[in-house]
Amino acid sequence: MSPFEVRPYTEADAEMWNSFTAASKNATFLLDRRYMDYHSDRFTDASLIISRGTHTVALFAASINGGRVTAHGGLTYGGFILPFDGLDGTAVTEILGQVIDHYRRMGATSIIYKPIPYIYHRNPADEDLYALFRHGATLSACGLSSAIDLRHPRSYNENMRRNLRRSLREGVSVAPDSSKASLRTFWSILADVLAEHHSTVPVHTADELILLQSRFPKAIRLYTARAADGEMVAGALVFFTHRTAHVQYIAASARGRKLCALPSLFRFIADTQCDGLDYLDFGISTEQGGLTLNEGLHHQKYSLGGRGVTYPAYTITL
Repeated sequence: MSPFEVRPYTEADAEMWNSFTAASKNATFLLDRRYMDYHSDRFTDASLIISRGTHTVALFAASINGGRVTAHGGLTYGGFILPFDGLDGTAVTEILGQVIDHYRRMGATSIIYKPIPYIYHRNPADEDLYALFRHGATLSACGLSSAIDLRHPRSYNENMRRNLRRSLREGVSVAPDSSKASLRTFWSILADVLAEHHSTVPVHTADELILLQSRFPKAIRLYTARAADGEMVAGALVFFTHRTAHVQYIAASARGRKLCALPSLFRFIADTQCDGLDYLDFGISTEQGGLTLNEGLHHQKYSLGGRGVTYPAYTITL
């Protein structure tokens, strides 16, 4: 008989969940309930608490839609939230078996598991990847991100250096910007860019980001680039975690592109805002689960110093 017990998460567990997540070896603030639950009206939570005796030993962040469980449907990643000590590969493999049985009893037909990329781990935490293999999971999607390793000196190619010189000549200035009005202005630029070039809209609304920023003011930060006359021409919304700063949104207006504002923006963030961090993650450059690579976007991130990090997803058929 297994020493582990699996039960559904309830709202009464929120404080415990957040404390466990903050002390875990692989989770970020995106798996804090104050972040996860901002879109609870759009996703049916199916998260689990795993205990051994009276002690919580792991969490499993997931949502469910029809018969498909996604870990987590509303987030970039989810699944197991693991402690620094107490669970080895054998234990995590056994727990995943319990999780599979739990969802099967619920009538679920599949689990889509999106692991937390290693650059966000505070301690090695790939036990879940081994457990997925042992339980027959198959790779069903693979996004390609680009991240700068901040622990090593950065070098820029000639095109990048030329763009930096131009933005300097044009008087582009970059700074942190915490005002709600600035975030709304940036959101307008972002929405225009996404509509024009990608026929899509931001995942979040401006109001949702203002709410989340009020809950995590140190972790969610806006940086803006302005022309010499003060007009905002570019911006980046950055999520700061234990090891990694993740660029959640980035956009430049037509004027900002002419002024080469984005290179200056990223150099400022990488050189002055990431003390003590290991990585600056630009996010994925792929679509359709990784089947399409936006080569222009990917090359731009490469020119800024970004190198490949995958965001895989695995499917377990129940």
